[in-house]
Amino acid sequence: MNKQIYKILWVDDEIDLLKPYILFLEEKNYSVITFNNPYSLLNHIKVNNDYDLILIDENMPGKTGLSLLSDIKIISSTTPVIMITKNEAEDIMNEAIASEISDYLIKPLNPNQILMSVKKVLENKSIINQSLKTNYTNFFNSLSKNIDEANSFDSWINIYNQLIKWDLDIEKSSERGFDEILFSQKREANKKFCDFIIENYKNWMRGSKNRPIMSHDIMKKLVFPKIDHRSIFFILIDNFRYDQWKIIENYVSSLFYIKNEKPYFSILPTTTEYSRNSIFSSLLPLEISKIEADVWDIDEKGKNNYEFELLDRNLKREGFDFKHSYNKIIHYDDGIKLINKLPNLLNYKFNSLVFNFVDMLSHARSEMKLFKNLAYDEKSYRSLTLSWFKNSPLNEVLKFLSSHNVKVIITTDHGTVRVDKPIKVVGDKNTNTNLRFKKGKNLNFNNDDLFVCMDPKNFMLPQENISTSYVFSRENQYLIYPQDYNYHAKNFKDSFQHGGISLEEMIIPFIELESKYN
Repeated sequence: MNKQIYKILWVDDEIDLLKPYILFLEEKNYSVITFNNPYSLLNHIKVNNDYDLILIDENMPGKTGLSLLSDIKIISSTTPVIMITKNEAEDIMNEAIASEISDYLIKPLNPNQILMSVKKVLENKSIINQSLKTNYTNFFNSLSKNIDEANSFDSWINIYNQLIKWDLDIEKSSERGFDEILFSQKREANKKFCDFIIENYKNWMRGSKNRPIMSHDIMKKLVFPKIDHRSIFFILIDNFRYDQWKIIENYVSSLFYIKNEKPYFSILPTTTEYSRNSIFSSLLPLEISKIEADVWDIDEKGKNNYEFELLDRNLKREGFDFKHSYNKIIHYDDGIKLINKLPNLLNYKFNSLVFNFVDMLSHARSEMKLFKNLAYDEKSYRSLTLSWFKNSPLNEVLKFLSSHNVKVIITTDHGTVRVDKPIKVVGDKNTNTNLRFKKGKNLNFNNDDLFVCMDPKNFMLPQENISTSYVFSRENQYLIYPQDYNYHAKNFKDSFQHGGISLEEMIIPFIELESKYN
């Protein structure tokens, strides 16, 4: 395959003195066209657009490099520009960076410095792609071995981390050849992970010491020990996957140091009613139904209306007696009200902020044609999340908190998984509507892959009557009733759902942040 020859335009009022550098670049297979004044360069690019990079001198007679840079951007806003200068003044450097210059080199230079800068600008992606091919081949073999040998929750956290890393690396590259291979590996990993959960979950619920940090451990083990003289802002983004955290991490890390990143496991069912109540109460669902019966014995949709009360009682059980706040942000207006309240919340010892947008986004993916077009796969779902975050009240909240001496924790209650394998389940009219798990009397289905809990109490799940059982889907399954089966199977295919067993739903982020300005 022939290597692309990049075309470089180079302007300098002393261009003749740069002949050795030009020859060096040409030897490296670059085409270089030179100009000895800024006006001839501008005249050229007005009528020619067949160039890949422009090198400009910062100090030329008649026009400064910054002024020339502005003119170039007007003619061709996307062309990368490297500025070369003798001037080390910080204000010049800041202006150049603000003008979105691609690189800034200070004379005197050696040929390799220029070559490195040119390569970084022009060939960065192709070099990364080539490295990606080599590294992924090695990764594929080692990951397959790790998946086969995984026998602990730590090993599964490590595997999921690696899968996310490669998913995001491939997404950033122009290489599409590895998509299907990685997809197959994720499917295989999820199959083995589900086997691991089914084999171990009952023992975890029975109090096994060899288990991961789970939903009901978060407050007691990871949050309450952090309580001191500083305010804590506990931010829970509903239905927030680990890969979604990874795509906003760079933005968050510009404001905070990532002090600790500790993935944990959601309990089952991986739904708001169960996992989030478990977080705020530090209790498992069966315990909540007994100890906090007044806020549990209500319909499914109302079970998360008492998170403040569950946390308040939890704090008191642990011996804490201080003022704390709870705010749930569902609509944009809720976020604006919260932002206006932030100065006052600094006076509270503990602040819980629940952001529901990502959860609504997931459900809307199933129900609204617009979102089906916007979030049609994992990549687009992450992209939509990032777009939301950049323009969200959450981003504004983090900006405000970053300038104060507070502790910030970001986490979630569960993740979500894209489903494409419908399974028919029959239940009575009181059976719940969730597509990833069913709870009810006399559930009927014809599939051996489902995780069936005939004895819910052994899994620390409430049992309304003696014939109540729970059925959990695994991997990419979703559970559909017989009535209008084909319609619903088609409608929910490739939607994002939660409630069952998968890496994406169960291994979720817990992040501690520390302000860079304190």
